[in-house]
Amino acid sequence: MSARVQEDAAGKLDLAFEDLGERELKNIARPVRVFRVGLGKARLDAVPTIPLPEKPSIAVLPFANLSGDPEQEYFADGMVEEIITALSRIRWLFVIARNSSFTYKGQAIDVKRVGRELGVRYVLEGSVRKAGGRVRITAQLIDTNTGAHLWADRFDGSLEDVFDLQDKVASSVAGVIEPALQAAEIRRSAERPTSDLTAYDLYLRALSLYETGRAGVERALELLRQAIERDPGYGPALALAAHCHQVLDIIGWAKDPAANRSEGIDLARRALRVAREDPDVLGRAAHAFGYFGEDLDAATALVDRARELNPSFALGWFRSGWLRLWHGNPDLAIEHFQTSLRLSPRNPIAASFLGIGVGHVLSRQFEEARTMLLRSLQESPNSVPSHRWLAVCCAHMGRLEEAREMINRLQAIMLDAAPGASPHRNPEHCEPMQDRLRAVLRDGASPYRNLEHRELYLSGLRLALGETV
Repeated sequence: MSARVQEDAAGKLDLAFEDLGERELKNIARPVRVFRVGLGKARLDAVPTIPLPEKPSIAVLPFANLSGDPEQEYFADGMVEEIITALSRIRWLFVIARNSSFTYKGQAIDVKRVGRELGVRYVLEGSVRKAGGRVRITAQLIDTNTGAHLWADRFDGSLEDVFDLQDKVASSVAGVIEPALQAAEIRRSAERPTSDLTAYDLYLRALSLYETGRAGVERALELLRQAIERDPGYGPALALAAHCHQVLDIIGWAKDPAANRSEGIDLARRALRVAREDPDVLGRAAHAFGYFGEDLDAATALVDRARELNPSFALGWFRSGWLRLWHGNPDLAIEHFQTSLRLSPRNPIAASFLGIGVGHVLSRQFEEARTMLLRSLQESPNSVPSHRWLAVCCAHMGRLEEAREMINRLQAIMLDAAPGASPHRNPEHCEPMQDRLRAVLRDGASPYRNLEHRELYLSGLRLALGETV
């Protein structure tokens, strides 16, 4: 119904109206304001709604062209298509197809209505403004249930190469939206009653815990075991459980390292059997295989496949960086860590700074390494690997006092993480860090396959511990 007819009918007939904004109509030169009509006492809010899918869901709405130039409409539409394509590579995300989201083009948008009609929990909307040879693109992510803005950003660039600019913005948007969406899903799960948990909710709760210390890792494993019992083919839960076993080994928390390694590898293999096309599962499995000493070439091929499936996935590039370090290629590793940081500039992966620092150590660029390792400790002050590698780096630089200080700090961190830790803890109840590191030296344990790199690491530890190299 047009606005003119709506004005005549309002108050005279038992009708409900919903403003749909201005629309382009055939044989009419200018846009016309139109309304949706509900007959009788029917409420427009009762328009049939599509139930939400089990996984997070998003619609990318047409971006508004603010350039005042109709010729730029193609650029705005192309921008949205590129973003939809980039988001579609995120396997745990349900993305509405372009044909559905573009039915809202030219309308005044009510995100709650869009959420009901398309069956999505999130909406991405934005605008494009061109001035001269420059273009500014803004985007914002909105929760359709509450209307809350979860994330917003803007991107500026040159129109010299339109397609490169579209690809760059699409990759950036996908890279920053993924952690924002995951954080929103974790918050949503935490608000659900514990009596109503699905495998997905158990997985989300584990995801929020596994980086919060020893108790967090162990609790995450409990939740993941419950998720796997409910759904033995749940690839993400299997892969995250494998990663938790990897964390236990990295920090030195595994009570039985051989059994822990065996279980981690088994979980990674089970994850691959059920989810070979999920980039996150591929990346986590590859990381576990590489760390636990499995075929490194096969692990690298898996992580490369993950990056092919989702080039905007910051964690894929991050895991690829570690595999390259273990393979003995620090220069390529540093490039991949830097890419992961570019893809997630607002939510950087702290261990990317550690990886870059390790790459510089292995290349014997110790000044650059020390700078990046200190940066990694700024992001994650209790990181055991960062303290370890900073001790190695400082030892090779001749800064032995600083190296030994790192070992002492490691001891304090491990005391804090010990089960039942309290202000009255007794250091005798916690295995001294020096003894743990000496055990590493005895075993020669290291995921680094390059013998020169492995010896560089072990000799640095010896120096930091005051032993003869």
